[in-house]
Amino acid sequence: MFWTGELIARSAPVRRRTGPAYPPHIDRGMAAYLGLAIGDALGATVEFLTPNEIRHQIGLHSEITGGGWLRLKAGRVTDDTTMSLALGESIIARGRVDALAAAEAFDAWMRAKPVDIGNTVRRNLIAFRQTGNPEAAASEHDAGNGAAMRVLPVALACYGQPEKTTKIANAAQAHVTHHNTLSDAACETLILMVQDFLAGRDAVEVERERAGKLVNDFPVFAYDKRRRENPSGYVVDTVQAVFQSFFATETFEDCLIDVVNRGGDADTTGAIAGMLAGARYGLDSIPKRWRTALDANISAQCQAQARELLASQVG
Repeated sequence: MFWTGELIARSAPVRRRTGPAYPPHIDRGMAAYLGLAIGDALGATVEFLTPNEIRHQIGLHSEITGGGWLRLKAGRVTDDTTMSLALGESIIARGRVDALAAAEAFDAWMRAKPVDIGNTVRRNLIAFRQTGNPEAAASEHDAGNGAAMRVLPVALACYGQPEKTTKIANAAQAHVTHHNTLSDAACETLILMVQDFLAGRDAVEVERERAGKLVNDFPVFAYDKRRRENPSGYVVDTVQAVFQSFFATETFEDCLIDVVNRGGDADTTGAIAGMLAGARYGLDSIPKRWRTALDANISAQCQAQARELLASQVG
């Protein structure tokens, strides 16, 4: 029996599409990428705050306002989104998910001085520069969420392919910076969940099959106990907070508001939850005010890359 919490008391207004109609899996793929960026931008404002600090400083955090410890302009994103875009570009350019291409893309991204970068990512990219080896050494200490936050391009590029192919593709990108069993398990689960939702599968089935298997194989991921607040960058904390929010809510908006108000590594929990919620609910579910607030260039890049990755069907 998995954790179930109270739904946020919020109505879900009907939104009518004004743009072109896309096949369902394309619609959900674009929504997943926009959801990632929106969750990133929303969560960045309260990153590293505790839930109590959020309540005292903001109340209920529900708007993309920028600020936070990074002092971002409203609508700007962090490494969660920009690393995903860098990975997606490498996949499209190489025609497959390739470890060396991913490492080179991440290295170029780091040389461009991103607004934020995780310690594990930095350390292992510096090692890549020194050795030319795109695979970091396996380490029990590298169970951060830096690989999990950027899995979406792999999920889109490998949509419709065997699970084995998808897992191999994920390892190629993940092990550049995070060569860790728990990180791998989380990444693979998230990828398969996104692909399930692209195919229109029911959330109850996805929770039972994907989240259930993850917890069965790695009980440390169990999320049916106390509410996970102030999650750290540890991938287990991240997944627990995301799953609690995602499976206990019934709209895109409620999911993201719930997860970012838990504080902690809120840009990453927001990005991952937004990715899953976008894939589950589709473009029409995303509040117009959030789409308008998101940086226009990032919005365009996310949507275009989603379409191209799904069309490429690379491995």
